[in-house]
Amino acid sequence: MKKTLLVVSALALSFSAVAKLPALSDEAKAKAAETAAKNAHGDKIAAYQLCKSREKVAAHYYKTAKATGAKTNAPIATPACVDPGVYKPAEQAAAAAAPAPAAAPAKKG
Repeated sequence: MKKTLLVVSALALSFSAVAKLPALSDEAKAKAAETAAKNAHGDKIAAYQLCKSREKVAAHYYKTAKATGAKTNAPIATPACVDPGVYKPAEQAAAAAAPAPAAAPAKKG
């Protein structure tokens, strides 16, 4: 009986500890979006590095196979490795993508 009472009271206390969190502020949302963008860029860099290492391994394999006279299958065509470049924060990327304002024509006269 004491064990049951203890378990029930522990469950009641644990449910009261689970409360609704307040909504995220705009600053927190922006920071979360920036973190997600950084992580996505990091994933692109990792995929690029993996692609380059696969190309290097394949080149070494075909080079050594040719030198030893081993028979190899034809290489499989794969898409080229795309370098994602340097990470640019969202504000800088948006500013770079926006067209520059047109200059006002000079008046003659």
